[in-house]
Amino acid sequence: MMKKNLLAYLTLFLTAVFIFIFNGSASAESTSLKSKDYIVGFKSSEIGAMSNEVTVSKAGGKLEKQFSIINAAKATLTDKAVKDLKNNPAVAYIEEDHIATAYEQAYKLKPSAQTVPYGIPHIKADRVQAQGYSGGGVKVAVLDTGIDASHEDLNVVGGASFVPSEPSPYSDGNGHGTHVSGTVAALNNTTGVLGVAPDASLYAVKVLDSAGSGSYSGIVSGIEWATANGMDVINMSLGGSSGSKALKQAVDNAYANDVVVVAAAGNSGSSGGRVNTIGYPAKYSSVIAVGAVDSNNKKAYFSSVGDELEVMAPGVSVQSTLPGNQYTELDGTSMASPHVAGAAALIKSKHPDLSASQIRQRLSDTADYLGDHFYYGNGVINVEAAAN
Repeated sequence: MMKKNLLAYLTLFLTAVFIFIFNGSASAESTSLKSKDYIVGFKSSEIGAMSNEVTVSKAGGKLEKQFSIINAAKATLTDKAVKDLKNNPAVAYIEEDHIATAYEQAYKLKPSAQTVPYGIPHIKADRVQAQGYSGGGVKVAVLDTGIDASHEDLNVVGGASFVPSEPSPYSDGNGHGTHVSGTVAALNNTTGVLGVAPDASLYAVKVLDSAGSGSYSGIVSGIEWATANGMDVINMSLGGSSGSKALKQAVDNAYANDVVVVAAAGNSGSSGGRVNTIGYPAKYSSVIAVGAVDSNNKKAYFSSVGDELEVMAPGVSVQSTLPGNQYTELDGTSMASPHVAGAAALIKSKHPDLSASQIRQRLSDTADYLGDHFYYGNGVINVEAAAN
């Protein structure tokens, strides 16, 4: 009897150990099989979607989207697939698909009114408009949360969405993209506000969702769309704290294809002392990094600083459009960036043969000096001087 009981206890013990080991190994295996979103860059100078898909699938990953201008792709990968691809001689880099957000401060609601926002005369855009140049014939892509295309004060002529859950670029569940667009090109009509370049053609390129955030892979797709569709100017009032080789390749490619690329510097402030707080993509050399000042040319407390800061523009209490034929004031380098994008459109409309680099140079060379470059870049833009 004692032997039988001992045998029964031993059997139960071994069974428990087996279950514990099995569950533990299954849990570890489950963790290693969890997939995350990455961007994979490939070494070949030629874009080969099929060969890249084979490379990713052999490692156990899934290629979600092959980019069309840079040889990189969005992919879902397990930890094991990442490790295998890092050892693959065809792979140049692997990076997490980071998240970027809109660079805005809190809403400041104001009633609708026919008005010229202070930023227009502040950068002397009104004087260029008075010369008969208002951005006509210039295409501006707003990479953002979409644009309310039904707004009475906006002329949206095209676009695309790279937010799978929000397929229409012509709706804006956040309001940020519509506000940015009004600063670029609100119409010169009898209602609402006036934009920097009211005759420019607006293109809604949705890369951020209704919560104001989006993936780097979506932003890369938006930049590629803008480049392939002949945009003259790209505005990105967004950014993230992480660098990305794919994002850098995309903005570099756009600039090389004669697109003026403008981005908000960020809302991380100066953090005390000379600490660089500029976000990406504004930090890249092919991008005009824009900081924010108020109506008195005082740097906004939230405006990011650093060596890459290029120019300043109004970004405090900026009145512009909101979805549903509404208007409001917002703060942020998000609001400063479209002043520069609109200024680039004005210069392009007056001098259509100027290259992106020449337009950029004019904006930098003619900016009104405000102080230390680390905090103010070359100063606040003066589009009248740049256009002349």
